[in-house]
Amino acid sequence: MIEIHHVHKGFEQVEAVKDVSLHVQKGSIYGLLGSNGAGKTTLLKMLAGIYKPDDGDIFIEGEPIFENVKLKKKMLFLPDNPYFFPHATIQQMAQFYRDVYPGWNEERFWQLQEWFSIDVQQKIQRMSKGMQRQAAFWLAFSVMPDVLILDEPFDGLDAVMRKKMKNLLVQDVAERNMTVFISSHNLREVEDLCDHVGILHNGEMIMEREIDDLKADVHKIQVAFRDGIPSSFLTGLQVVYQEQRGSVLLCIVRGNREEVDAYIQRFAPVIFDVLPLTLEEIFVYEMGRVGYAIESVMV
Repeated sequence: MIEIHHVHKGFEQVEAVKDVSLHVQKGSIYGLLGSNGAGKTTLLKMLAGIYKPDDGDIFIEGEPIFENVKLKKKMLFLPDNPYFFPHATIQQMAQFYRDVYPGWNEERFWQLQEWFSIDVQQKIQRMSKGMQRQAAFWLAFSVMPDVLILDEPFDGLDAVMRKKMKNLLVQDVAERNMTVFISSHNLREVEDLCDHVGILHNGEMIMEREIDDLKADVHKIQVAFRDGIPSSFLTGLQVVYQEQRGSVLLCIVRGNREEVDAYIQRFAPVIFDVLPLTLEEIFVYEMGRVGYAIESVMV
């Protein structure tokens, strides 16, 4: 569905995106994570056909996206700061979207008004940031795009509205096989929504995996021993982080779960627990591996 091959993009002396490649299947939700200034928004704008890559190729449904008007009519990019015409009402913006997007669904537009409870004659510029974000989602869902690209989509929304937006996203993916590409700093929401994630740092893709696979071979463990930690204990584990809290050793380790369990049991620990590992912890660990670290990974 979405194919990005060895893409580069620079601005003056800064190379914002460096040799990035990825593939997104139709009907999936892909989450793009990364540090501040990693190049996420630049990559999204190339994916939306706003920027032209300096090198490499971007295809959607097998066609190049840049200056492809026909293809752009079937996709929509919702940026971090949604743009509306000055002094326009929702009704006026809806008319613009009707004229631009052939997939516009008038019935759905009016059905969604019940969700948002916003007056269509209200001027968008006079709304709060959260209400403007709701208006942008309202219009986006009425377009019925095949591909929806979102940059920090839930910023400014309250908890109830965030839940509504996520429900609508999942519904469209399930019922229409819509493909969603999300860039967000809210890792908990990405974890709830996405089936694939990629981590971008300094313009380079440092990791790309299915979320289930990502968690399958990275584990957080805590162990304690009667006479202290055996000297050879850590040598047989692929330890990516360790921290000692009193007599308890906390570690993040790589490897097959059964093999890790069997190895640790050989040392007869008095405490041995495998703790839930969140996407946020995996992100912090991966960033630490490339030098973007904090004092402690554990939460």
